[in-house]
Amino acid sequence: MPASCPWSCAQTLPARNEMKLARRIPVAKAIRRSTVCLVIGVSALVQAQTSAVRVGAFPNITHPQAMIGKANGWFEKAMGPNVKIEWKSFNAGPSAIEALFAGAIDITYVGPNPAINGYVRSTGEALRVIAGATSGGAALVVRNDSGINKPEDFHGKRVASPQLGNTQDVALRAWLKSQGLKTRDKGGDVAVMPIANPDQLTLFLKKEIDAAWAPEPWASRLVHEANGRIFLDERTLWPNGQFLTTELVVSTKFFQSHPDLVKKWLRAHVDLTVWINGHVPEAKQILNSQIQKETGKGLAAGVLDDSFSRLQITYDPLRGPLMRAAQSAFDAGFLGRQLPDLSRLYDLTALNQVLAEEGKRTVQ
Repeated sequence: MPASCPWSCAQTLPARNEMKLARRIPVAKAIRRSTVCLVIGVSALVQAQTSAVRVGAFPNITHPQAMIGKANGWFEKAMGPNVKIEWKSFNAGPSAIEALFAGAIDITYVGPNPAINGYVRSTGEALRVIAGATSGGAALVVRNDSGINKPEDFHGKRVASPQLGNTQDVALRAWLKSQGLKTRDKGGDVAVMPIANPDQLTLFLKKEIDAAWAPEPWASRLVHEANGRIFLDERTLWPNGQFLTTELVVSTKFFQSHPDLVKKWLRAHVDLTVWINGHVPEAKQILNSQIQKETGKGLAAGVLDDSFSRLQITYDPLRGPLMRAAQSAFDAGFLGRQLPDLSRLYDLTALNQVLAEEGKRTVQ
């Protein structure tokens, strides 16, 4: 019978098929496992590659960690290649907090009063203070030809702050009240005018405002460029000369969803703070270059030196001064009719973990 006879072939088919099937089953399983692993791996890779941290900061000297870190890629290196950092610039704190509320940013460097306001407005849900950034660096500057030589000379004067309810605005209102002076909205004769920092310089030169409570470097610029002089260094109003100017705030939602990223950011923030304090001349130059890049104009050497001399770079969030700032904000009418409970405003767990791991003293 020919070899091609179907009857001869039929006799051998079952045995052959069983052997082929036995060989194919492990292969198929292996292929399926490989495919599943490949899909999972690709999904994880895509997820890792699309991780992002959106960070707010101001292009001024009171945000040195943000400016220097942005300039030299410090945070990008610390966060790793699979995390994209998206920087957002703001002029004053309330705008940054609004962006945090809107979900446009996850972390921001901001003054204490906008952070307190945001916490209160969200009934303690929207944000947490996780570290400090700077202390000091704000002053009340008057025009040399304004006729202001003592506190009572502020009667009838026009005094600027960067933005309604921001840290300098609250400090200004608290100081005026302590001197027995009332703002126009309280029935007095001192006009407090919220004006963006760059515009304050222009209006000083035009003699359209008499004074300004300004953060650095604007306080020093008003002195060097606009015929101003320091009437009051805010450090003189605080114990040990320490008051919180900038702190690090995180969206509660982001903190809960990405504690690993927040901790990485804090580690980089702490390490960069230490580096700045150990390399002041180099840090100032990098900071100034970044300010020039973002604003179109760097700081003159005298402005840079004067500004930095009034600052303390720190990761300590200075809880005591912040609580005092909260009282001032409440007294100014920014926190409602009852002093709010701020007991959950701070979450320093991750910061203290980083400090302990690096052998540094933890903060309270």
